[in-house]
Amino acid sequence: MNNAYFEVKHPVNEPIKGYMPDAPETLALKEELQRQLEAFVEVPLIIAGQEVRTTHKEKIICPHDHQHVLGEYYIAGESELNLAIAAAEAARREWEHMPWEHRASIFLKAADLLTGKYRAKLAASCMLGQSKNPFQAEIDIICELADFLRFNPYYLQEIYKQQPLSTDGVWNRVEYRALDGFVAAITPFNFTSIGGNLCTAPAMAGNTVLWKPSSTAVLSNYYFMQILMEAGLPAGVINFLPCRGADFGKIVINHPKMAGFHFTGSTNVFNSIWSQVGQNIANYVTYPRLVGETGGKDFIFAHKSADVEALTSALVLGSFEYQGQKCSAASRAYLPASLWTEVKPRLEKAVAAVTMGDVCDFRNLMNAVIDRNSFNNIKNYVDYAKASPDAEVILGGGCDDSVGFFVEPTVILAKTPTFKTMVEEIFGPVLTIYVYPDAELEETLQACDTATVYGLTGAVFAQDRSAIIKIAEALDHAAGNFYINDKPTGAVVGQQPFGGSRASGTNDKAGSAVNLHRWISQRAIKEVLAPRTTTTYPYMTEK
Repeated sequence: MNNAYFEVKHPVNEPIKGYMPDAPETLALKEELQRQLEAFVEVPLIIAGQEVRTTHKEKIICPHDHQHVLGEYYIAGESELNLAIAAAEAARREWEHMPWEHRASIFLKAADLLTGKYRAKLAASCMLGQSKNPFQAEIDIICELADFLRFNPYYLQEIYKQQPLSTDGVWNRVEYRALDGFVAAITPFNFTSIGGNLCTAPAMAGNTVLWKPSSTAVLSNYYFMQILMEAGLPAGVINFLPCRGADFGKIVINHPKMAGFHFTGSTNVFNSIWSQVGQNIANYVTYPRLVGETGGKDFIFAHKSADVEALTSALVLGSFEYQGQKCSAASRAYLPASLWTEVKPRLEKAVAAVTMGDVCDFRNLMNAVIDRNSFNNIKNYVDYAKASPDAEVILGGGCDDSVGFFVEPTVILAKTPTFKTMVEEIFGPVLTIYVYPDAELEETLQACDTATVYGLTGAVFAQDRSAIIKIAEALDHAAGNFYINDKPTGAVVGQQPFGGSRASGTNDKAGSAVNLHRWISQRAIKEVLAPRTTTTYPYMTEK
């Protein structure tokens, strides 16, 4: 009997393991990496809690060694997507009306499974399938994903506590319902934590979900789906559906019962989904909630008072960790001419020290970019810069796909703040620097603010407090996450809620209660304790 108030304790962030040589977690991870390299995994669809196989399959490869096949995954077609919609609808009522503390328990248990007995398995799958070093895998698939699973139930609890005022004789209250339909989730390759959050955040609030994982992150996403099932997730609540985007759009996005869309990916795809929903708006049972985090062209803006060593560190780590494939990665920088002579040699030395190669070699900072399409796209930008009279590739620029999809950490020096690689999203280890005359600070701030359509992350480096205030005000809409004397990457759940606006998304901050509000629908209830029995008002007694 649920006749008591249950409370989720305030969570703390999952501690990051160091993976030092011969540490227990290092030995366990290396053993698991070898095991997965020698195994062959078959990844099915999961619909209504059951494994489903189709006639269409694709290979799962290692980006750092594209001839090495880790396994295969099955691809959902129209019939399987329709089955998943039916499964989500069949599970919806019981899931929505399950006491919230029981829903929360499932995801809290999943966090403990993830950070406990499955830690090495999940980290290894992320490293091999998405080409991450052990630290990048740890902060993604272990720590951030566990944080989402622990903080979001707490945020929901705090939302559910919020109730309206009542007056004498009246009891007002609010119920927080799930949406009137299912939620569609399309998730990216670069963070398994995002994949896990995009499907679980709506589910925690009582929604059922159709989850389309990225084709280049299927393995780690599948292992997380297995953890959810082991934690007790009822059948049909989340349906795991690797598939073609066109099929997902045709069947799922167009379905009248789609009540929400949770997305991380390219701006172009989100724009097309938004347009599709608009064209189809009269056919939906309810107006769909559209939540998206999309592209970015993230900046570092330095003032002449900046600490040169801190600035150099941010330029390298902010641009080249995980091969620049973070939504928040620094890809453009504005440096004053008075600092450039100090920054350049330090930058050259730091970039020269960056190691790149196999994920199983824990000495490497960088690994491979995700696939051939990404490799070719990045190479095209680098070749464009090499051939342009308006830019110079001053560091790196090498691209080699003979074994894996490797792109060297690359620094381009642009002659104008509107050069192509200062404006367009590349999503690779390419940093473009514009060196501005110190006297043109105002003009350069204007260029930084207006050069791109994006508004995701950005950073200012300065020791002069007045300069920090001035730059922050000038760039107030240029970044949804703004950093002072730090690189523009590494947002932590519960500490820096993540998201941007402009063409970077709807800014429904992941890792905060704001995001959870999008997956609930209030019902306000007024109960009159002593109902009136008359049909007249006091003012009507005038004679």
